[in-house]
Amino acid sequence: MKVKKYIAPSMAEAMKNIRAELGSDAVILNSREVHSGGFLGLFKKRSIEVIAATDKGVNPQQKPITKSSSTAVNASKGDFLQPEKSANVKMEIQRPSEDIIKEITDLKSKLNSLSLNSSNQGPLYPEHLQLMQKLLKDQEIDESLQNTLLTCLLEKWYVNGGNASINEVYSWLQKEMISQLSGANFGGISFKKKYINVVGPTGVGKTTTLAKIAADCVINHKKKVAFITTDTYRIAAIDQLKTYAKILNVPMEVCYTIDDFKKATESFEEYDVVLVDTAGRNFRNKQYVEDLKKVIDFDNEMETFLVLSLTSKQRDMEDIYEQFSIIEIDKFIFTKADETSAYGAMYNLITKYNKGVAYMTNGQNVPDDMIEVKPSNIAKTIIGVE
Repeated sequence: MKVKKYIAPSMAEAMKNIRAELGSDAVILNSREVHSGGFLGLFKKRSIEVIAATDKGVNPQQKPITKSSSTAVNASKGDFLQPEKSANVKMEIQRPSEDIIKEITDLKSKLNSLSLNSSNQGPLYPEHLQLMQKLLKDQEIDESLQNTLLTCLLEKWYVNGGNASINEVYSWLQKEMISQLSGANFGGISFKKKYINVVGPTGVGKTTTLAKIAADCVINHKKKVAFITTDTYRIAAIDQLKTYAKILNVPMEVCYTIDDFKKATESFEEYDVVLVDTAGRNFRNKQYVEDLKKVIDFDNEMETFLVLSLTSKQRDMEDIYEQFSIIEIDKFIFTKADETSAYGAMYNLITKYNKGVAYMTNGQNVPDDMIEVKPSNIAKTIIGVE
């Protein structure tokens, strides 16, 4: 039997070293978080200490021991070597007791999930973490992001002695997702800019979402609101927004050119918030996005939200973002959350583009079916907890 201690920056790195030296049949006997270095007790470096063992001898990848080897114990590497026979050297080799052998055997059978996978697919996760892996896959989280999250969970699992309830693991995952998302800017209208513009492809629910935002501004924030629409391609869209404007008792202007837009902004000079609706067109047509600049003055105290439907393919969402990126996009709005069961695209896009989310909608009711988003909302939606 061979027992060795490893110290590495992370559990993933420790397991990589164990696999390379001890092989895939190695078993983890113990692991703990250790700190080293520092100054006056501060700035210590965090590492993971792992004790691993195998009963199949030295990894065949290691170089064979030759007669020129003169050291019985290479303490710096932790490798125990058989010394040459000598009349002047007497050495007793203490074999592990039956109890230790039985304990290792039991660990290998009962904690099979802690064993190392001999393939290149990484560790075979403990049972609770396998459930998290399946959840992330079902939610269509990108594989690289899955690996990042699961590596963090695996470290916590070992630091806690390989013993945690499923609820604790859910909590770890939720906190880690929130931490990964914290670099982006979340939340609804900041009211630091007067003009709020929503853009996006056809059929994602821009006009209805704009009405929900308007209702929130009027009812909850007591703001003086006005509408501008540049969606002159669909008469129904103008009529729909007029209906919302009448219900909320707010004025509305229809703009065909940038001169119309400037006149509308002048007439709404005394208003707190001006919400701008745009036409939904084929996002694959670059000219459509260019045309927006001919109608809307994006440099005029403008905050722009890109509206995406969660029923769309992630690849299409990425293409939409790339097309609209010629305009400064401040945040996403995700719609139709009630029409899908997979929400990983939100997490993927936020992480890829470092753009936060303003709102998420989950129905057609105005103004009820809309929430202002924080990282915790994204994590809870994906994990499926309240």
